[in-house]
Amino acid sequence: MSYGQGGPPSQWDPWKPQSQQPWSSGGDSGQAPDWAALAEASETRHRRRRLLFIGGGAVATVAIGTAVAMGVVSANGGNQASDPSSQVPATAGLPSPTGTVPSFAPTSAPPPLDPKDFVSSAQKDRAPLSPDVLFPGTQLTMGDTVYKKGPTADTRNCASAAKATLPKVLTDNGCGRLLRVTYTKDDIAVTVGVAVFDTEAQAAKAKQQADAKSIIKSLAGGGVKEFCDGAVCRSTTNSYGRYAYFTLSGFTAGKNVTERDEAVFSTGNDLAEFTFRQIRRRGEAQASAAAEG
Repeated sequence: MSYGQGGPPSQWDPWKPQSQQPWSSGGDSGQAPDWAALAEASETRHRRRRLLFIGGGAVATVAIGTAVAMGVVSANGGNQASDPSSQVPATAGLPSPTGTVPSFAPTSAPPPLDPKDFVSSAQKDRAPLSPDVLFPGTQLTMGDTVYKKGPTADTRNCASAAKATLPKVLTDNGCGRLLRVTYTKDDIAVTVGVAVFDTEAQAAKAKQQADAKSIIKSLAGGGVKEFCDGAVCRSTTNSYGRYAYFTLSGFTAGKNVTERDEAVFSTGNDLAEFTFRQIRRRGEAQASAAAEG
């Protein structure tokens, strides 16, 4: 069978535009089209198109999935897994407690009581008072020195227990009571006198008005010889609160005290210091009792 010049006709390929169609003009121009072959070729084209569409959809799905995955990684910051704590809102975003927060008014401790207030006026200074209360025991120790306690005296006639210019000073300022006690060390004796006033101002004024001749009477007895009776002695004057206190120091042998007699000076200073401490302790005891009560 001859197919004409140029050899056999090329096979028809639906995807090649230049391929010869079964019904194209050729050597058999009068022959009818092969409808079965045309139908089969059309079905082949449709099947290939469906495969292409399905493949393209799969590729698109993969691309979209990749984009979503990249978006998740980017939102979480790098390739690390997201930190659950990062999902917790900041403190400012947390809801406030529903309950009412209790509030407390500022408080302050009361100021401590001043012990001096309790020995500065007769209204507050109500503790028992006597020579044995203010000067307890049979002796006292100051540093390494021990002083033996001698006689005591208590009078409401202040002028009667004072000498020279002191009686007038005590009377003018309203002295209501004068307590005395004598201590000894070897041949030295010291009498301490404590004048009691109603107010601190009265005691301070009595101290101011006292001069070098304002002295108390020495207190002898109970084994203590007379001293400072006509002899030169050393005296001191001071006050604390409503109390003015005085010392008179000298030799029991009756000799005069000079500036070289350091033992007499130190003895008088020790007894004046002890008297001050006892008055201050009196105030401290009353302040403590008032604070507790």
